[in-house]
Amino acid sequence: MKGTVLVSGASIAGPAVAFWLRRHGFSVTVVEKAGALRGGGYPIDIRGTALEVARRMGILPLLREAHIETRSLTFVGADGGEVASVNPQAVTGGVDGRDVEVRRGDLAEILYGATRDDVEYVFGDSIEALTEHEDGVDVTFRGGTRRGFDLVVGADGLHSRTRELVFGPEYQYHRYLGYCFAGFTMPNEFGLAREGVIWNAPGRGAALYAVKGSEKVHGFLVAARPEPPYEVLRDPQAQRDLIATTFARDGWEIPAMIGAMRDADDLFFDTVSQIHLPRWSSGRVGLVGDAAYAPSFLTGQGSSLALVGAYMLARSLAATGAFDEYEKETREFVELNQAQVGVGEAALFPVTAEALARRDSRLRGLTTLPPETGRPAHTALVLPDPIVV
Repeated sequence: MKGTVLVSGASIAGPAVAFWLRRHGFSVTVVEKAGALRGGGYPIDIRGTALEVARRMGILPLLREAHIETRSLTFVGADGGEVASVNPQAVTGGVDGRDVEVRRGDLAEILYGATRDDVEYVFGDSIEALTEHEDGVDVTFRGGTRRGFDLVVGADGLHSRTRELVFGPEYQYHRYLGYCFAGFTMPNEFGLAREGVIWNAPGRGAALYAVKGSEKVHGFLVAARPEPPYEVLRDPQAQRDLIATTFARDGWEIPAMIGAMRDADDLFFDTVSQIHLPRWSSGRVGLVGDAAYAPSFLTGQGSSLALVGAYMLARSLAATGAFDEYEKETREFVELNQAQVGVGEAALFPVTAEALARRDSRLRGLTTLPPETGRPAHTALVLPDPIVV
């Protein structure tokens, strides 16, 4: 056995890095603050280099089986009139027939299924404190338990507790992109099937996504705000009030969406942000996925970066026992994909009437045929061969 590793977070990056660490001979424990896996969730994309990671994991057939295949994306104006209907890949830069779109919870379930037999999972707990010393890391858990590990990997998302403990407060690395958003599910009373509809007014956007096999649609309300609304991040009622007030005068399906948001038991609210760290590791503690380099949903690359980063991190630890090679070989790929946010911002949620008019003009010029190749950033890293243990 190469050593013991504690991974914080059981969403995407955590189970993925646990898979590869076990493959390389490490003993792995995953701790997750939620009491169980979180099912359902909004659609996410796996594309480019991440597809090769999934193939090497043996989970690509399961992902293709779970593929929800959004067939069209329709943009409408403030009055609800259609602006353009396009192939989703024309906006995301994906490739039809190759990329995979699944519910976030389905990906998490598949990754858990691939690891649960030889990885220790601890649900309903989290890291409270870390003390690194010459021989390892002593971990105090919120539930009161204390354990020692050789290494710790933070895969605990945008608001990573592991990152805060090792690198300091989030504000130092948090790059706010000018929006906040609310996501939730609601009954599909719109006649939508395997499609998305995006409504825009300057500085405001709404989206309805209907996925295969669900009687509900995913609703999103996105608002441009010059300063991040930190004051409401821990107050669900204030979040609902903020969004409701922002969209109070809007028509289309917005009133129904506001009503559903008010009643939703699965409301998810956050800022649209990225994480930029000067280093992704310190000593025996490393970060992966959103904890290290959240790209924001405007890039559509969060899950793909998590899968690729997990492979590269585990490979680095297997080869050298340290995180350095992981960062050296992966940072350029990450930064290229974080830079795709400019494309997404322009395409999805323009802030001014002028920018919205330019966006709409571009959309009308898009062909309804899917692109034959994806964005170069998605495949910019050629996956190195696995290390044979």
